[in-house]
Amino acid sequence: MEMDFELGPNVLAPREETELLGKVCVEHLAHGVAEPVVIDMCCGSGNLGIAIARNIEGARVYACDLTPETVEVARRNVGRFSLGDRVTVVQGDLFENIRNQGLEGMVDMVVCNPPYISSGRLTADRAHLLEHEPREAFDGGPYGIAIHQRLIYDALDFLRPGGALAFEFGEGQERQTLALVTRTAGYSSARFVFDVSGVPRAALCLKR
Repeated sequence: MEMDFELGPNVLAPREETELLGKVCVEHLAHGVAEPVVIDMCCGSGNLGIAIARNIEGARVYACDLTPETVEVARRNVGRFSLGDRVTVVQGDLFENIRNQGLEGMVDMVVCNPPYISSGRLTADRAHLLEHEPREAFDGGPYGIAIHQRLIYDALDFLRPGGALAFEFGEGQERQTLALVTRTAGYSSARFVFDVSGVPRAALCLKR
């Protein structure tokens, strides 16, 4: 998306599929309400939330991540793009530290690039990923979808009716993803976003 971000040893380096997710979010919000409220969950360097704020005039973004090191990098990137008046970075475990701020039922989009690699693979064929990037950015639990389970359920507290949840998932996880969304029963629709090879890598769901 033609934006350069500061990274570091405690921050995930954005991949092409995350750029794909960012473009889908911008396109969706561009046809929605003016001055949307957005939560960028598992924000990492802040790339998704900052890209949305840069491309959607008036968007108000709350970016959240788990570790203080990651949050500090995200805050520096917010300053790098002079978006401190519209992007707020919060440290916490998923939604815990943005509750009770008047956002419940008011958010137009929750976007997330969650960890989605199983713990076992990070000690086997994907161990190389941990050489320069933090485990927290990759480890999705025993089946790779532990964060997705919490995200899909908890986002409903914050999304307004018709609000969108957009998130990335790993190759081959589309069936698990669809099952989680369907089982939650709080979303009226869900569509997959495909990469250039035709592989589904992200989902966009609308709250009932």
